[in-house]
Amino acid sequence: MSVYVFVGPTIGTDEASKELDATFLPPAAQGDVYRIASEGARAIGIIDGYFENVPAVWHKEILWAMSQGVHVFGAASIGACRAAELHAFGMIGVGQIFELFLHGKLEDDDEVAVAHCPAEFGYRPTSVAMVNIRATLAAALATAIIAEPTRRKLERIAKDLFYPNRRYELVIKQAINEKLPGPELSHFADWLRSGAVDQKRIDALAMLRTMSHQIASDTKPNRVGYFFEHSWVWEQLVRESTAASSNSATDENTTASDPAGAR
Repeated sequence: MSVYVFVGPTIGTDEASKELDATFLPPAAQGDVYRIASEGARAIGIIDGYFENVPAVWHKEILWAMSQGVHVFGAASIGACRAAELHAFGMIGVGQIFELFLHGKLEDDDEVAVAHCPAEFGYRPTSVAMVNIRATLAAALATAIIAEPTRRKLERIAKDLFYPNRRYELVIKQAINEKLPGPELSHFADWLRSGAVDQKRIDALAMLRTMSHQIASDTKPNRVGYFFEHSWVWEQLVRESTAASSNSATDENTTASDPAGAR
């Protein structure tokens, strides 16, 4: 079975490849799922994808892929968002972040967005996703590192920051300016070195393991209960994606590494 997974700042390919035998691709952009599915993919996992300076992976190309028998999974980042939005149509979502979006407890795309380095530096994130900050603050509260009023205020400070600026040091600096309890902030800053929660990575690993298990136990083509409409907008995407597929893989990867943000 041909298996492909789109990864980037959430998890490195070295770690991901230990969980699933697959071809790992850069973060997904519009048209990528269509191209991979049209080339014979039987299962696709979406973790990371571009959104800022490149059109994001389109819902309709995921619907088309599933209508062609492809099993499509999503988790952790834009994959979790798309899986929540397309859950009713058969996209398989995995993990806590997916569940939060599915049940409306999270709604904003910026919850999973991060700034990151380009491909040659392994897409290393330079900011912290809001979903990770929420999970970290919840863990700090659960272990009595901070009190509930401090957790709420730190969460609000982080949410108010533009996503590329979300870093713990900036959150703590603003908290000091707002005169939150000094001892709690000091304790929290020390605890972060070992206590910070990377929920996106946790969910990405869970998706890879789910894919590995399902692919091993079920190799039948996916079946859907909807009719896929070939609109003129869809046909335009097909034409553009077909033209783009003639480019070399190197050219495509270079183009995709230019944006500063992924989710």
